[in-house]
Amino acid sequence: MNPREEANLNGQAGPMSGRSVIGETTEALHRFLLDGYNIGEMRPRIEEEMKFVPKDREEILYIYMYRVGQNPNLINVKRFRQAPVFVKDDPEKGGEVYYHRPPILVDLFYMLAVHSKFRSDAERLLGWMMLRLNEATHLIYRPRRFMLPDGREVDSLGRPWSPTNMNAARAPNGEGEIIEEDEDGLQIEKVSLSLVDDLTVGDAINLFTLHEAPYRPFLTYRARVALDGSLFKSHGGTSIKMGRIQSTEPRPESPTNQSPNGRVRAGRPLPSPTTAPGPKQYLVRKLADSENESEE
Repeated sequence: MNPREEANLNGQAGPMSGRSVIGETTEALHRFLLDGYNIGEMRPRIEEEMKFVPKDREEILYIYMYRVGQNPNLINVKRFRQAPVFVKDDPEKGGEVYYHRPPILVDLFYMLAVHSKFRSDAERLLGWMMLRLNEATHLIYRPRRFMLPDGREVDSLGRPWSPTNMNAARAPNGEGEIIEEDEDGLQIEKVSLSLVDDLTVGDAINLFTLHEAPYRPFLTYRARVALDGSLFKSHGGTSIKMGRIQSTEPRPESPTNQSPNGRVRAGRPLPSPTTAPGPKQYLVRKLADSENESEE
């Protein structure tokens, strides 16, 4: 997009579509663990403060996001490009065209630890948590949300966006609207989760000490999200740049003392291209050829 097109977009920005995705990812992680707990009558309590001191018989899942970083392998160029959203409010007119900057691909790193009255119970809870999160192919699985400049939330097909679609494909009770992935033009938002080895024991000890919390066995997980910015409504058309158009009229022959570009040649006209460059050639034989003839 050239500077003129960027100027046409000024003042037409909408709200940032991905402003709450990081918080929604953390909430989805909490909900996924609590909804799948099936090894006891009382579900464990989730705490984000590592220094929280539980009661005697409480079982705690500590979930702490300690680092956020941009994905170095998937960095998008910041230039404007057409957004993958099509909104057609008036059937008699064409759909509205929106532009945006490509999303920021971000990695969220979580530290997960457990607490129980007895170490064996804590280890049991840790093993269950690993198996449960291994089933989380996606923490968030829903139509991609776009916020228009007028404040409406729509999906890529221009339909009203609803949060009830979130995680419907993996909901254990079957609630929510089922997402059809094969719909033409429907963009799906997927937040993946994977177990990673991101912290050494020394780094974890420093982190626990910083929060004045006792050291506990821990795991580190990485969630990968895409943060969409503002949509810009296009108006005023699109500027197209073309090369210089050459004249179709035949060019008049230049005088013999001028080159085709109009510059005056110095001295006599240039030789024809068929003349070989360099000094005049003479018929010369090698001495070896004459010696061979005399010997014969």
